[in-house]
Amino acid sequence: MDRLFIETKFQAGDAGAIEGLAWPFGVADRIGDMIEPGAFKSIKTPLPILFGHDQNEPLGVWTEAIEAADGLRLKGRLLVDDVARAREVLALIKVSAVSGISIGFRTKKSVRRTDGGRNISDVELLEASIVAIPMHPGARVTSAKTAVSALSIAAALNRATAHFER
Repeated sequence: MDRLFIETKFQAGDAGAIEGLAWPFGVADRIGDMIEPGAFKSIKTPLPILFGHDQNEPLGVWTEAIEAADGLRLKGRLLVDDVARAREVLALIKVSAVSGISIGFRTKKSVRRTDGGRNISDVELLEASIVAIPMHPGARVTSAKTAVSALSIAAALNRATAHFER
């Protein structure tokens, strides 16, 4: 009998891992502001993950903040094992009821454009919140991991390998 072996690895600590594009470059937000590449010069992590910019609703921490070619990308962890609200928000993310990211920042340098918006060239990033409707329409959660999804993948792989063993 031929056998097919598929190696799988899941990290136990992956539950609550989250990633997102917090501010896309090259496109204005809902009020016309554009944050320019290079504006996030001095990003300090960890940054708090809040729900709806509410300082009384911390959900976890952003552990990585990188200015990529397409915008500000964040990686972090919702504290789903320790904070009940983080579990609730993750459930909302999974069904796309809440999928936006909105950044809280202090403008250090900007120029007002004739159309009313600003070109912002230097900011101090203070926090990044999970929100239903972000100020920048392109700011979205791009990945959220749960232990449940890892277990479903493992179950699917077990079913597939059982099929090959027949």
